[in-house]
Amino acid sequence: MTSSSRLTGRTALVTGSTSGIGAATAVALAEAGAHVLVSGRDADRGKGVVERIRATGGHADFLASDLAGDYGRLRGFAADATSLLGGRVDILVNNAGVYPVSATEDLADADLDRMLAVNVRAPHVLVAALAPAMVTAGGGVVITIGSWMASTGTAGGAMYTATKAAAEQLTRAWAAEYGPRGVRVNTVAPGVTLTPGNEAYRPVLDAMTAATPAGVVVRPQDVARGVLFLASDDAAMIHGTTLYVDGGISATRLG
Repeated sequence: MTSSSRLTGRTALVTGSTSGIGAATAVALAEAGAHVLVSGRDADRGKGVVERIRATGGHADFLASDLAGDYGRLRGFAADATSLLGGRVDILVNNAGVYPVSATEDLADADLDRMLAVNVRAPHVLVAALAPAMVTAGGGVVITIGSWMASTGTAGGAMYTATKAAAEQLTRAWAAEYGPRGVRVNTVAPGVTLTPGNEAYRPVLDAMTAATPAGVVVRPQDVARGVLFLASDDAAMIHGTTLYVDGGISATRLG
């Protein structure tokens, strides 16, 4: 990815950024000049991302988090992140998500609870904790990672796709709530993305994307570029939208 100075002087919190899309996003924002806070449950992987950023002259730190925790822990995480970033969070990327996919009758109660906690409750609590300070500071950006599956009915994964649809609706509502006060809110919806967590399913992913306009799987860095664009002043007039970085899978049918 090409470095720039578009985000110099700004701070960014990226949840779930120890691997995959989150890690690529943290690297992209740091390369653009932001001080990035990498977060997640795996400290070793998180520190590895921080070291990667610092090795190329970027500014990053790590903060451990489990976004399925109770409300007090979530608000404490927001406060700790603000402190580590020098007193303010200019850019919040709600990337953390869990995605157990199964038939509806096979979804375990614990998996259902965790999906709602991490995919819906945590972004809501973090925005509530951080967006008012962005308003006071004169502006900010909130970006939530959604999914192409939020706009398509598929057999299996009903609750996961519902949480991603919820993310898009939260984005629209937050744009109306905070946009007039200087905080831009948008969603990036990845398509079928190859990450370290789904490498074993590469043949399935390749088959899913073969008939898309792009013809190949989405890479984490592709999604990160979309996040970087929306985080920058280049997207100053974009509010409440969903940017699909999905190779065309949600909008087209070939053959």
